[in-house]
Amino acid sequence: MNQLTQKEQQDRDAGSQMVLGQQNGNLPTPLAETSTAAFAAQQRALIEARYIMAMQRPRDMDQVRERMLKDARRPSFAAVARYHKPVGKGVEGPSIRFVEAALRNMGNLITETATIFDDEGKRIVRVSVTDFEANVIYSQDVTVTKTVERKQLKQGDVPISSRLNSYGQMTYLLPGTDDDVLNKQNALISKAVRTLGLRVIPGDLVDEAMRLVLSTQRNEDARDPDAAKRAILDSFASIGVTAAGIRDWLGHDAAALTPKELTDLRAIYSAIRDGETTWKSVMDEKRKKDDGDGDGGHGNGNAPEGGRKKPSSLKEALSSKPEGSPAASEIPQATSDDDLFG
Repeated sequence: MNQLTQKEQQDRDAGSQMVLGQQNGNLPTPLAETSTAAFAAQQRALIEARYIMAMQRPRDMDQVRERMLKDARRPSFAAVARYHKPVGKGVEGPSIRFVEAALRNMGNLITETATIFDDEGKRIVRVSVTDFEANVIYSQDVTVTKTVERKQLKQGDVPISSRLNSYGQMTYLLPGTDDDVLNKQNALISKAVRTLGLRVIPGDLVDEAMRLVLSTQRNEDARDPDAAKRAILDSFASIGVTAAGIRDWLGHDAAALTPKELTDLRAIYSAIRDGETTWKSVMDEKRKKDDGDGDGGHGNGNAPEGGRKKPSSLKEALSSKPEGSPAASEIPQATSDDDLFG
C-alpha cells in the first residue's frame, strides 16, 4: 500500500476529529447562527432598555401640551402644520409634519419600518408606532407598487398596459425607476405614520394645537399680508406651480388674495409637498366643481356649455326649457295676477 501524502493525512485527521466531535456533541456553531443569535440578543436588550427608560422617565402630559402649543405658536411651523385636499367638500387635518413634532413631544414612542415582502412587482412595508409607557403597538402594512403612470411614452419605453382616464386621455403604466419607487414608498410611509400617530396622541391636544395653528397663521398674515403672499407664491414655485397656475385656481390675480384663500393655499401646498395630492388633482377637482354646480368655491364659477346649470333632479330636468322653445324675451310677461288668470 502506497504511503499517504502529508495533505491526505491532514484531511484524514480532520475528518476523524469531526466524527469525534459529532459523537461528543461538541461541533462548533456555524457563523451564520452565531450572528443571528447575537443580533436577536442585541434587539432584545434594546427593547428592554427602552421600556426601562419609559418607566424611569414617564411623560408629563402638561409638558407635552406646553411643547405642542409652543410649536403651534411658531409661524414657520404653523405654515406647514395643516393640510387640505380639495376633494368633494374637502379633506383637511393635521399634516405629517405636525404629527412628527407631536410624537417627539410625547416621548417614549418609537416609529419603525420593516420590509416584509419584496418582488419585481411590489414591496410591502410594515409601519409601526410603539408606546412604551402604555405597552401599545399600532401597525399598518403599506403596499408599494413598482409602477408609474405616464401620459406620454419616451423612446424605448415599453408599457405594461394602457387605459383611458376620466378625461378620455390615454395613460400608460410603466415600470418605475428606483427613484420613483422610493418616492412613492416614502409618501406612503409618511401617511401611515400620521394615521398611526394620531391614534397615540390625545385628540383634545391635537384639536387645541390645531386651533392655535390657525390663529398663528391669521396673525402672521395680518401682520404683513404682502410678505405672506410672496411666501406662499415662492412655496408653490419650489414644487413647480407657477403664479399663473395659482391665478387659474383663484380665478383672479394673486394680488387680491383673501385671508381665507391664503389659508387654503397654504394647506394645499402642505398636502402636495407631503405627497397627499398633486397640483393636477387640485385643478381637476376645481374643474369638476365648476362643471358640476357652476360654483367651485374659487374662480369665476364657469357654467357648463350653453351657460346653463346642470339639473340636479329629474323634476328639475323635466321642468327645464326644452330644446327649440322660444326665448324668454319672446314670451309675454305678466304684470299682475289678473294677467296671469285672465
